[in-house]
Amino acid sequence: MIPTDVRISTPGRVCLFGEHQDYLGLPVISCAISLRIRMDAASIRAREVRIHLPDIGREERFGLTGRVPYTVERDYFRSAVNVMLRHAYTFSGGIEAVVHGGVPINAGTSSSSALIVTWIGVLARLSDQQLTLDPDACARLAHEAEVLEFAEPGGMMDHVSTAYGGVISIEFYPTINVKPLAAALKTFVLGDSREPKDTKGILSRVKDRVVDATRLLRAKEPTFSLHTAEESDLEAFSGVLDASQLRLLRGTLRNRNITRTALGLLEEVAVDHRAVGLLLAEHQAVLRDVLRISTPKIDRMLDAALRAGAAGGKINGSGGGGCMFAYAPEHPERVAEAIEREGGKAYIITPDVGTRIEALEVLD
Repeated sequence: MIPTDVRISTPGRVCLFGEHQDYLGLPVISCAISLRIRMDAASIRAREVRIHLPDIGREERFGLTGRVPYTVERDYFRSAVNVMLRHAYTFSGGIEAVVHGGVPINAGTSSSSALIVTWIGVLARLSDQQLTLDPDACARLAHEAEVLEFAEPGGMMDHVSTAYGGVISIEFYPTINVKPLAAALKTFVLGDSREPKDTKGILSRVKDRVVDATRLLRAKEPTFSLHTAEESDLEAFSGVLDASQLRLLRGTLRNRNITRTALGLLEEVAVDHRAVGLLLAEHQAVLRDVLRISTPKIDRMLDAALRAGAAGGKINGSGGGGCMFAYAPEHPERVAEAIEREGGKAYIITPDVGTRIEALEVLD
């Protein structure tokens, strides 16, 4: 029995539109989902952190008396503490916490970001400052702990999406701007392919190729920008880039334009569900055929979902495995069954709120 001083939960997320765009400074549209990670935590006298992770049969334990050395790759519990210390948070005592997760792990639904956003919220509440962070502060600190601290290639979409919640548009250039969208989206079906994925490797491969191609274009034309260029503009650079680089940039601009079109749809409360589905399918085609981040199994799961009545769908996250989702405003059970017949694990989900402090009770 652990007395609980604070309980915080955070949702996973799906990227509706703008996959592989946030780290380029291009806009995305994301949706927090009704699968959440929860952390129950209490202050303790000993100046140490004790984190119980019964879902995966692990525990974390380390001192809380100064900067914490890292012991493994992506040591997020420790990096979050170091980030908070760097931002002048102090801890006269320690923290004991229990984590329960409902978000598929390493599957493209932001389980790690949701966990870090939750842990950052707990640290702020149980610090000597006893602060409740707003979504913006929570997202920025979590991004620093997960991405910047380890010099990783990801962007801020996951942290902003899980901290803010709902269906949101996120602009990253020239500054971050989060806009809640009015669309009353209905049911999705998330399908976990159970295929392992190399998030870091895929992000590096896709991002680095686009960044390198963009740098070559700017050397010839300094005003070139992914924010303003059109596909037709790329023809003038056929002598600068090879065919694969041009193809990748065209796909990037196409995804940007799909996202812009989707934004117009999702700003309306009475959303055209069929139109949303068609745009999702168009986005998936670029991710599959140009960025090449889909897999044969995920393609089969998506095809099965469409045959079962889904309006559309796409791979979710960095790709190379992990999850897909289908937009199924009608008969989501049929869509879930179709996905599971193809070997996936299906979850019927809906849009959900962002990170939140919940009612307190004693843990069993």
